[in-house]
Amino acid sequence: QVLLVESGGGSVQAGGSLRLSCQASGSTFRPSMYHMGWFRQAPGKERDFVAAINWKGDSTVYADSVKGRFTISRDNAKMTVDLQMNSLKPEDTAVYYCAVRTKYDRNALVVDEYGFWGQGTQVTVSS
Repeated sequence: QVLLVESGGGSVQAGGSLRLSCQASGSTFRPSMYHMGWFRQAPGKERDFVAAINWKGDSTVYADSVKGRFTISRDNAKMTVDLQMNSLKPEDTAVYYCAVRTKYDRNALVVDEYGFWGQGTQVTVSS
């Protein structure tokens, strides 16, 4: 069993920055075994991929909409995965979720590849 807890959400004006953090825990969880990702879901919309990072932290992938503005990183010793969000836009407003990838059937952008999810943290960007 894996427990994921996100933090760092809040309200900012367009152009501002936020840093989200995801703390993982679990008696059998070994973060170095798993790729991890961030997703977001706006009201009335599907959950969308934002960013993912491999278990070593040396390979990342981003959604086109956040490329160049967001940076994902991880610290396996602390069992954390962070998402630094710069140059925020109103369209970034959503609940942000971190997740552990437990399947490798398709690719990191697919929601179904992830088996453990946090409760989410709200990010609101005003214009």
